Amino acid sequence: MKSKTTTAWLAFTLGIFGAHRFYLRGFGDVLGWFLPIPTALGIYGIERVRLYGLDDAASWILIPLLGFTFAACALTAIVYGLMTPEKWKAYMGYPADAAVGQTHWGTVIAVVFSLLIGASVLMSSIVFSFQRYFEYQVVLARELSQ
Repeated sequence: MKSKTTTAWLAFTLGIFGAHRFYLRGFGDVLGWFLPIPTALGIYGIERVRLYGLDDAASWILIPLLGFTFAACALTAIVYGLMTPEKWKAYMGYPADAAVGQTHWGTVIAVVFSLLIGASVLMSSIVFSFQRYFEYQVVLARELSQ
């Protein structure tokens, strides 16, 4: 029987690598194998900033992919953590009398951290992408005006 608390913690901590999907559905889960792709692209964007600086246009497109993927996994952790035991049993296909899906302090702490850090990462990703976009637009406008 799969634990709701473990699933929430895996989605929050290692969700960007698909760990929660593999935990729930096994290594045959296709979406679990696709989750590392935007993660790797975002890490590559961070490496481009380190190599080429903040003016690299590709980096301000790639870096938010990492943030949005993490925020989506944090949201997934919140959804799993807030599921009622009845919904968890129905979602996992367990019998109604199974003793799984209970909410413990570990689940609550996973939800709190997911909300706190996930929202911060999401807002930071949005701010970074919009800031870079508008700075790029200002540079283009200056070039057109000269």
